Amino acid sequence: MMAPAPTLTVEMADYGEARDAGEVVRLLDAYACDPMGGGEALNDDVRAKLVSGLAATPGAFSVIARLDGEAVGLANCMTTFSTFAARPIVNIHDMVVLDGHRGHGIGRAMFGAIETEAKSRDACKVTLEVLSGNEPAKGLYASLGYGDYQLDPAAGSALFWQKAL
Repeated sequence: MMAPAPTLTVEMADYGEARDAGEVVRLLDAYACDPMGGGEALNDDVRAKLVSGLAATPGAFSVIARLDGEAVGLANCMTTFSTFAARPIVNIHDMVVLDGHRGHGIGRAMFGAIETEAKSRDACKVTLEVLSGNEPAKGLYASLGYGDYQLDPAAGSALFWQKAL
């Protein structure tokens, strides 16, 4: 007899609930340790401030994916504002599915929950950043309809730049 398929759930994290708060930190640390997340663990200061910082950020929300109750995926999202559309934008700031659980539809399910939440906030779009060498993530995102951003193809695609302070 075959074992039943694991049950996948994707829910909004409750930053005030100890279990969810711990999972946000644990999953983000796993992402930070991954080569696509920089390859270094979160420092103790970040671990201590992460959840309270998210909770204090207007428009921030996180979704946690669980298989049979075990947290295996996390997306941290920020709501911002489109001046051209005069509507909110939801940005997926962090997206992680733990190694060993990738390629099984968990990320796709998390995107469904994020897009549902974005629509409930009347967002005009969902944005994200992805490293150019992260082919598996790019494949998922493209299959879901995400792509590079441009206003006029002659002007080129938008680039995501930063300056550390």
